[in-house]
Amino acid sequence: MHAQLDHLVIAAASLAEGVAWCEATLGVTPAPGGSHPLMGTHNRLLNIASDAFPAAYAEIIAIEPGKRPSRPKTHRWFDLDDAALQAGLARHGPRLIHFVARVPDAHAATRALAHEEHAHIDRGHLLEASRDTPAGRLEWQITVRDDGQRLFYGALPTLIQWGPVHPTDAMPASGLSMRSLRAVHPRAPALSAALSAIGMTGMVVAAGAPNLIVVLDTPRGPVTLESQGL
Repeated sequence: MHAQLDHLVIAAASLAEGVAWCEATLGVTPAPGGSHPLMGTHNRLLNIASDAFPAAYAEIIAIEPGKRPSRPKTHRWFDLDDAALQAGLARHGPRLIHFVARVPDAHAATRALAHEEHAHIDRGHLLEASRDTPAGRLEWQITVRDDGQRLFYGALPTLIQWGPVHPTDAMPASGLSMRSLRAVHPRAPALSAALSAIGMTGMVVAAGAPNLIVVLDTPRGPVTLESQGL
């Protein structure tokens, strides 16, 4: 089993707010993304690949006005239907809330989380999704719980398995690169066991108040993003 960072999830109350935050905080404008009819969301994207985190990108995501998930009786992914999270975004602005890990076999990875000796975690259903882009059709399988929860305050990744095309294949350079990924959690041993079950690499875990911490190299120098408070 081997998992590695696929993309960061940066949530915003609206996509326009997310773009403005990105320009003010990171000094760059995110590239066009698309809509997710399955979840009633839309996004903008940033290539953040580096030697340590190849094929990585950042997703700025928001609920698409007037849209609901096409799956009945389900919540949107990444806790985006959570009232407290949305209130925090409205009050404090866009924030890093989660990350997604790329795995070669999503079925095996979800089984590992469910049955590993120290984990027994329900990561959710494995859904098939797709989106047409100018560079070709993106197809992927992704784990989503019916309640939409991220788990471990966002420090346990959602799992994704891509088809033959990956978003970064046609994503322009952004001037950003990923330097480090760190998680802090009061149940650090349990989180570490779950990450070990999927073979997650390139991530440091420490004990403390819940927080996901990312350092990006940007045109303005190193920028630290944190999830604390959400």
